[in-house]
Amino acid sequence: MRFIDEFRDGELARGLAAAIRQAVRPDRDYRFMEFCGGHTHAIARYGVTDLLPPNVHMIHGPGCPVCVLPIGRIDMAIRLVREAGVTLCSYGDPLRVPASGGLSLLKVKAALGRDGKTPGDLRMIYSGADALAFAQQHPERQVVFLAIGFETTTPPTAVLIRQAQALGLRNFSVLCCHVLTPPAIASILAATEVRQWGSVSLDGFIGPAHVSTIIGTRPYERFAEEYRKPVVVAGFEPLDVMLAILMLIKQVNAGRALVENEFSRAVTRDGNHRAQHLVSEVFELRRSFAWRGLGELPYSALRIRQAFADFDAEQRYAVRYEAVADHPACECGAVLRGVKQPRQCRIFGSVCTPENPVGSCMVSSEGACAAHYSFGRFADAAPPAGADFPDSPQASG
Repeated sequence: MRFIDEFRDGELARGLAAAIRQAVRPDRDYRFMEFCGGHTHAIARYGVTDLLPPNVHMIHGPGCPVCVLPIGRIDMAIRLVREAGVTLCSYGDPLRVPASGGLSLLKVKAALGRDGKTPGDLRMIYSGADALAFAQQHPERQVVFLAIGFETTTPPTAVLIRQAQALGLRNFSVLCCHVLTPPAIASILAATEVRQWGSVSLDGFIGPAHVSTIIGTRPYERFAEEYRKPVVVAGFEPLDVMLAILMLIKQVNAGRALVENEFSRAVTRDGNHRAQHLVSEVFELRRSFAWRGLGELPYSALRIRQAFADFDAEQRYAVRYEAVADHPACECGAVLRGVKQPRQCRIFGSVCTPENPVGSCMVSSEGACAAHYSFGRFADAAPPAGADFPDSPQASG
């Protein structure tokens, strides 16, 4: 695989591992958060932690868009299908996220046509363009696209809304759940201790790759300046991650806090101006948005502007968000904040597995729990204690 193999070269990895071992100071610990779920997946898949000295710790962050969606947002999508009778188009992972009352979108889909009560429909898609095409092909149906993701996936959603407006589609709308990276990082840095879960100590961040192709590296500069935490934007290949760790170690050792760009082959300081302009044309900031694990964060998500209100499912169907507590045994919130590792959850790998997820972190391949489970990074852990838990009436796998 041209342009990929060189970033997975074993000899180069051994050289980077040796450089990291030489750079670390034996009298201190290093704690770095990889914000993005893509980095978490790469670290688990390629066993990057096995190549690091024991005093270099990788902390998982809230950079999985499926993981950070709170139960109430999935409930909104379910209500659109069951009560408004829409055809909901969604990527595969959100279908499996546990919702209220033991439901999930997948369970709702399985019940379609059997219970005689659900008027809507559910379709799994691979691209938002599939939802738009389906709406064009079926003018008799009201089609809603469940739009999730960080800054990477927001421009394509903006394109869909503009196309729908240009086509005059009256049967297409978007349930917008797009969230923003910088406010999430700021939340973790500003509140390193939370009563519900405890505290997390961080020395620096590995900044997200694909997000940064859109927004650039400039938005992270405030974290380096205000919080004195270095940020290295890195690609998703194992050598990208290892080089970023080495760059962070060198900054910490030198007492520096700068934004560095390891992923210079795709990321610039200012990002993609055309994509940014498109997003600002179609979307505006929400005053507040609920995140799983982070709570209500001000100006941390996007909503559809009034000029495109005809394509806003929240306005069209007057569906409102209602907060719902996570399963009482689920530690997703603590994992997303970086306070706990996945295997520290008492139901990890027993009650909660990718086949039977109790929490959202076990659903997507980018979720920390799913990555640890799938690639065996928990193999040396003791069996979880107290793993027999009944289903919660609010959120169940």
